[in-house]
Amino acid sequence: MTPGMEGYWRATVEDLPPALYKDIHGRLSDFGESRLAAMDAAGISRAVLSLAGPGVQAEPDTATAIRRAKEANDALAAEITKRPDRYSGFAHLPMQDGRAAADELERSVRELGLVGGMVNGQTDATYLDHDKYEPFWERVAALGVPVYIHPNDPPAPYGGWADAKILSRATWGWTVETATHALRLVFNGVFDRHPNARVILGHMGETLPFLLWRLDSRAKLYKAERPLKREPSAYIRENILVTTSGQCAKEPLLCTLASLGEDRVMFAVDYPFEAAEIAGRFLDEVPVSDAVREGIASGNAKRLLGL
Repeated sequence: MTPGMEGYWRATVEDLPPALYKDIHGRLSDFGESRLAAMDAAGISRAVLSLAGPGVQAEPDTATAIRRAKEANDALAAEITKRPDRYSGFAHLPMQDGRAAADELERSVRELGLVGGMVNGQTDATYLDHDKYEPFWERVAALGVPVYIHPNDPPAPYGGWADAKILSRATWGWTVETATHALRLVFNGVFDRHPNARVILGHMGETLPFLLWRLDSRAKLYKAERPLKREPSAYIRENILVTTSGQCAKEPLLCTLASLGEDRVMFAVDYPFEAAEIAGRFLDEVPVSDAVREGIASGNAKRLLGL
């Protein structure tokens, strides 16, 4: 959480109990002892930080969004310079304008030293497969940095949980929305046009590692609007990497490793919405080889993010 950005974030946690909201807000805003203590308790030596969503993607005025995204990235970079041994960061991007987002990503990477970008789902009901984002994906591929797609609400309420609100957002709704967003990139040919682009999904891949066979099967059955050069699973395996954020169970991790490969999975916590110590203990104890554990813990992220 950077100064002045609370209004762009509050709506995503407005239903939390007041005490829990206050605790999460305090942890998001802290770059000092509280965050470092949580990292130390989990055995985390470096964290890649990002602005909590939806951020400026909820801003109706494009010029304001561009200005506030720059302010957020400058503020994050300033905090990182205080502890460069412990922190790196993802750029916050004004996705209202695809070219402006590309420019801000490049500025953040080249001038501020950030290691990629994070996009908080759809922006004004527009997803990243839209033609207006072609300049953005060209820049992503040229820079060689990944884009992390973080959950956001769908542009309109989904009837399936209209009378079962507990199923919306983090319980289930954000998984459906974010997996759909990623599949739009796959099926609408973003990775055919930009084969060097890399995307990161949290929460063990938002269920996609479990669906590869069926996605390939249905792609053969239905006629695509934009025919693909390869099977959907090939793009998911090569252009999408995943983190363990918010998933501390061995079964989804083992399935994801088997589906995507040992070099495609990176450790993450989803702090402060999940406990860093629980996530750290999970990775320490999950039944994988030491070499695989090292890759998940740090090696894969070092390679992808240039850490």
